[in-house]
Amino acid sequence: QVQLVESGGGLVQTGGSLRLSCAASGSTNNIAAMGWYRQAPGNQREVVAQIRRDGDTNYADSVKGRFTISRNNAKNIVYLQMNSLKPEDTAVYYCNAFTIIRPYWGQGTQVTVSA
Repeated sequence: QVQLVESGGGLVQTGGSLRLSCAASGSTNNIAAMGWYRQAPGNQREVVAQIRRDGDTNYADSVKGRFTISRNNAKNIVYLQMNSLKPEDTAVYYCNAFTIIRPYWGQGTQVTVSA
């Protein structure tokens, strides 16, 4: 079992920045990759960024150059630094941990970007 706890969401103006954190606990040695997804009202959940255990990353085209995913392996924490935020970034952001058995999800944190 893996438990994920997110923090760092909130309300920010267009052009502002936020940093999300996701702390993993439990069977963290089984985690092959972690990522951030988001879901806006009426939309499907979509991938934002992912980071593998070897540090390889990938991003959705809509956030490339603005968001950065990183991880502290010693503390089992994954971060999502979000800069130059836009109203269309408004969504609930979910942390994800991918293992060979199943994916795990955090409870979600709201990010709201005002125009």
